[in-house]
Amino acid sequence: MIQQFVSMNGYGLYVWLSFGLVTLACAFLYVKTKRTLKKYEKEFLTELRTLSEKEQKAVMEKSKIVSQIYLSSSKTN
Repeated sequence: MIQQFVSMNGYGLYVWLSFGLVTLACAFLYVKTKRTLKKYEKEFLTELRTLSEKEQKAVMEKSKIVSQIYLSSSKTN
């Protein structure tokens, strides 16, 4: 039963190979995107820290994402 499922009437090699390649491509894309996001977050935080405290508070009040980025960076540091 399992052997028939894996072999898929002779097409199993192609199916499982393509499934594996797609899985690897998705994993690669996820890792690359996550690294790029972290890089941009780090650049954003360095730029945010150059602002005065009043300007920082104004930016944080306008956007929830900014405060989330700021909080997540303070947890990792």
